[in-house]
Amino acid sequence: MSDVKDKVIRIGGASGFWGDSSVGAPQLVQSGQIDYLVFDYLAELTMSILAGARLKKPELGYATDFVTVAMRSVLKDVAAKGIRVVSNAGGVNPEGCAQALRALAAEQGVAVKIAVVTGDDVMPLIPELRSAEPPVRELQSGAPLPAKVLTANAYLGALPIKAALDAGAQIVVTGRCVDSAVTLGTLMHAFNWSANDFDRLSGGSLAGHILECGCQATGGLHTDWRDVPDWAHMGYPIVECSADGSFVVTKPSGTGGLIAPQCVAEQLLYEIHDPATYLLPDVICDWRDVRIEPAGFERVRVSGARGRAPTGSYKVSSTYVNGFKTSAQLTVVGFEAAAKARRTGEAIFERVGDLLQARGLPPLSASNIEVLGSESGYGPHAAPGLNQAREAILRITACHPDKAALELLAREVAPAGTSWAPGTTGAGGRASVSPSIRQYAFLLAKQRLQPKVDLDGQAISVPEQNGDVAQAQAPVASQPPAAAGPTDAPQGWIDVPLIRLAWARSGDKGDTSNIGIIARRPEWLPLLRSEVTEASVAQYLQHLVRGPVTRYEVPGIHAFNFVCEQALGGGGMASLRNDPLGKGMGQILLSMPVRVPAHWFD
Repeated sequence: MSDVKDKVIRIGGASGFWGDSSVGAPQLVQSGQIDYLVFDYLAELTMSILAGARLKKPELGYATDFVTVAMRSVLKDVAAKGIRVVSNAGGVNPEGCAQALRALAAEQGVAVKIAVVTGDDVMPLIPELRSAEPPVRELQSGAPLPAKVLTANAYLGALPIKAALDAGAQIVVTGRCVDSAVTLGTLMHAFNWSANDFDRLSGGSLAGHILECGCQATGGLHTDWRDVPDWAHMGYPIVECSADGSFVVTKPSGTGGLIAPQCVAEQLLYEIHDPATYLLPDVICDWRDVRIEPAGFERVRVSGARGRAPTGSYKVSSTYVNGFKTSAQLTVVGFEAAAKARRTGEAIFERVGDLLQARGLPPLSASNIEVLGSESGYGPHAAPGLNQAREAILRITACHPDKAALELLAREVAPAGTSWAPGTTGAGGRASVSPSIRQYAFLLAKQRLQPKVDLDGQAISVPEQNGDVAQAQAPVASQPPAAAGPTDAPQGWIDVPLIRLAWARSGDKGDTSNIGIIARRPEWLPLLRSEVTEASVAQYLQHLVRGPVTRYEVPGIHAFNFVCEQALGGGGMASLRNDPLGKGMGQILLSMPVRVPAHWFD
């Protein structure tokens, strides 16, 4: 048998969220290129949806697509090929998910060992947390615990998954865990990494981070989208991992997509904040000096991750209801479509305000008008010519503590089709009103929870999480010193959009957006450092960002990570914007003009 140093573990990432394509799992299983198959399904909003589903039907509360679509299509092949599966599809009912899997296995005549990881549910602790000292505070806003909490789940780590696989599970179903844990737990099992192998744990977490968003690692959302071939047959990512924590990113042979260092670099920066202190339950990751290098046809090697001991806390994501919310759209066609659309939105809100006052109801608690097609998100940087566009979409969104107030608003949208702007169409039926669900994140001491593993009725022991360190340790090295860009240019200077100099990707965490900026050429980094500063980014995005902007260096991949606080109108579930997750923030920043020597683009 080969030495463990030469051992390679191949893991395929079949899902980046609940709603991802059904082609991922069959494509990876049929490729013959994987030993393990992992799925990521859970987001904060998903947990709330699953909690609501379980209230209506107790047997639900998990990502049903995992069973009815993904595993139905591959279970026989997975069993026959000895591929092991790890998924967080359990949501708020991992036991229910496992029962559905067992029913599917019986239907298909497949014998398979299924383990369930539980222990992430914090709801039983909420009553006593209300009187805790020090009091519970929201991580970003500092707000106290809401009066009515819908869900509360801790982000568990990889140790329960390792324990389940060590005990012989062929399929592991978890509730809420950090997205990368499904991969890290697999690698801890395969290589028998200890809970103190922090550099390896950081490398394994990075491998999971690359896999966790599906095709985003194989060309999906790539800045240079025209370079990505065959979108209809995008390949899902595979990581080939070594015992030292390094790995190669690839995809099934013959599939579409693009495996390139810049694509992997974009995903590395996605939804992280300080790259020197990326907090996970098992390890504090330091990815500043990670190297991403070509390693052959459709292969990219990733190495250099470092790690430190984790903190003594779990992050808990909870949700609560804060009134109601509705959103409606209209299409406006013809001359000055954008201006007509905006005036229509203003008229609707003015009329509804009068009607609410007449009924003795308070005004709308929040409202927003966007004219899609006129670059609303670009604010003052929108192209002036779009004001003359002959087609635009009006999008209005509002909140109110009383559902009846928003039902009144929904009724007053359709009259625009005969009352105001010529060319108004596309109402698409009356908008629905739904509870406004918001996220509330806080920290909880690890000793307050005990993750559990059940393997077909047998309780499996789970080691305690690392947690001796009360606060995050400081990184070993500080950020590199600022370096000035070129001071002279013999042929003069020109302004070019940032996209000419860099790739970018943006993401969200609560009300914070991060924007990763990667230099297209390493030698351009000093100029980017001097031109694309915290101040210049804050000024360019001031119509969107209300809080501070912090720039972090990522020298290993010639990049910066900009963390923009109070940038998403309250974030995900609370935001009234068309882009509540900040997916477009990076694209907007790429339009920022940057002054460069003219000869760079001769």
